[in-house]
Amino acid sequence: MEDFRRVADEVAAAIAAGRLRPGDRLPPQRAFARDRRIAASTASRVYGELARRGLVVGEVGRGTFVRAAEPAPVPALAEPAGAKVDLELSNPVLPEQSALLAAGLGRLLRPDVLDAALGPGRVTGTAAAREAAAALLAAPGWRPAPGSVLFAGNGRQAIAGAVAALVPPGGRLAVEALTYPVVKGVAARLGVTLVPVAADEDGLRPDALADAHRAAPFGAVYLQPTLHNPRGTTMPRRRRAEVAAALERLGLHAIEDRVWAFLPADGPEPLAALAGDRTVVVDSLSKRLAPGLTLGFAVPPAALAGRVAAALRSGAWGPARFALDAATGWIAGGAVEEITRAKRADAAARSRIVAERLAGAAARSGPPSYFRWWDLPPQWRAETFVAAAARHGIAVTPAAAFVVGTGAAPRAVRVGLASPPLETLGRALDVLAGIAAGGPEDVPVD
Repeated sequence: MEDFRRVADEVAAAIAAGRLRPGDRLPPQRAFARDRRIAASTASRVYGELARRGLVVGEVGRGTFVRAAEPAPVPALAEPAGAKVDLELSNPVLPEQSALLAAGLGRLLRPDVLDAALGPGRVTGTAAAREAAAALLAAPGWRPAPGSVLFAGNGRQAIAGAVAALVPPGGRLAVEALTYPVVKGVAARLGVTLVPVAADEDGLRPDALADAHRAAPFGAVYLQPTLHNPRGTTMPRRRRAEVAAALERLGLHAIEDRVWAFLPADGPEPLAALAGDRTVVVDSLSKRLAPGLTLGFAVPPAALAGRVAAALRSGAWGPARFALDAATGWIAGGAVEEITRAKRADAAARSRIVAERLAGAAARSGPPSYFRWWDLPPQWRAETFVAAAARHGIAVTPAAAFVVGTGAAPRAVRVGLASPPLETLGRALDVLAGIAAGGPEDVPVD
């Protein structure tokens, strides 16, 4: 890839991840060239490429600014004018779950119970919350002790607390070369450097982790062994055992994000089952229930419990007591288990639609999930495909949003499946398949 396009991809990734927001001003081209250590002519081509993609706009005498997203120029499929089919986010919410959750809130309406729920929350939760969370997080081969469970306001804060506890400012956190974009923002705010480590179809490569750690030690490694975001892969038990052995050999700790691990009913045992003294498990209710129901979990080994608890407290990342008590009731009363079963069935139905509508495409498969990583045909670049989809009112996420470091982004997109109704999802995937079968030259220019 030409140098200017690689640099443009990096800026596009910053825009996609929200590090550069609509209205932000880019540096003057000479300053940009100096900061990036590229020629001024290359910087000019970078800005031209960003403008061609519709990501920035130049204003005479003022500079170049990140462009605000514009509504689709035509109705999205058969949706009302201006509507968008959201295949970016993966926040599954089922129509029937509100009634289940509402029923579980009845006890909180008692004045004595509500008085307690309106008090301050603690990262150690309550005895009832710890018991409920330990039962919820249990998996084949692993069940946390209730006393080991800590609570955060949400899953992102649980990740931030774990990173802050394990990696000092200026330290290094190993991640897969494609990773959850929120981790990039967390690391930036904590002054932590992310280091991409090679992965294959089975997940993080232990040999690559060892080589990178010996070259310059890491404070920890962050990974999603089950339903990795964005690739959708699940690390087999053999690779988990190899990673666990590498952690022990290197004296390294892992942050195991299990936010999607509830979907496979009989998935592999957690990494924590194989490296319990080396692994901090993080999870949340955002995918099991809904993004507005914010409660995160962190389960560190005993030797790290004080550090993780202190990080959660000092970061003001503790839970709200009302959310803690509500979640405890939903877990103990069976609502979470019932919704989990329903979401497994829903994810399976959506995965079948992907298999039918993107048949023959290089869409990765695996356990039923709410997103798919799609390797595009060779005539497409991810950013160009995203722009073509947007002209049809369909939003998908380019690979650049998940890239760590300066490596080139793959020709791929992540397709989120959770948001639209099943019928709309099927029609949207038909449109995407049609776009992919053509080429950029077939897309009309605005």
